[in-house]
Amino acid sequence: MRIALAFAAAVVFASPAVAQWKNLPSAPNLSAPTPKTADGKPDLSGVWQADGQTYFFDLAAGLKPEDVAALPWARALQQQREANLHSDDPLARCLPHGVPRVNTNGLFPFKIVQTPTLVVLLYEQMNLFRQVFLDGRTLSADVNPTWLGYSTGRWEGDTLVVDTRGFNDKTWLDTQKGRPASDALHVVERFRRPKLGDLEVVATIDDPKAYAKPWTTTTQHFTLQPQADLLEFVCAENEKDRPHMVGK
Repeated sequence: MRIALAFAAAVVFASPAVAQWKNLPSAPNLSAPTPKTADGKPDLSGVWQADGQTYFFDLAAGLKPEDVAALPWARALQQQREANLHSDDPLARCLPHGVPRVNTNGLFPFKIVQTPTLVVLLYEQMNLFRQVFLDGRTLSADVNPTWLGYSTGRWEGDTLVVDTRGFNDKTWLDTQKGRPASDALHVVERFRRPKLGDLEVVATIDDPKAYAKPWTTTTQHFTLQPQADLLEFVCAENEKDRPHMVGK
């Protein structure tokens, strides 16, 4: 019930937009082979939506309890957030999700735009974006901390490996569990497109200030929305969720 109250307003806007366009191309065969770019790399471009809310609520779904070894302060904070029904979630105050949670909300799609030297991820919820630079640049030692960090990428065979650092210490890794992260958070995401209609993502969390060892999610699945596009999203104006957050 608390989850339903917190995100009830979002459900109204959950379906990707198709009605505003006419003369759309025919829907493709989602089981077709993975498309390739001119340089032979898998083309990850398209509008994608997570299959359900599993990882949005619990990023460690499918893992054993001992796989996620939170340090005492992090575990205590997580328990506090759970007891408080995650009412202090930054997302409930129209603040960004953080990484990798930004990918996992199955109510809202995101769009990948791919070029040889840059991959851009556009998120409908919160109108967020990420830039993944593939041009060989490296991150400076002293950067301005951000919610979504700074991302570089490289190809390992048919897998795009996205390396993200430079976070603030306000990120929540998931929603229902409320797992925290520190400014030392380092996230490595591996994107793979096994066929036209499927995207697979695995994320590794490495945060030595919050967890005793790195941990890796099970495979998250996303489905192509071939005739959809992103809608405008407004969070603060006429916002209805906050009064229903029942925690203290």
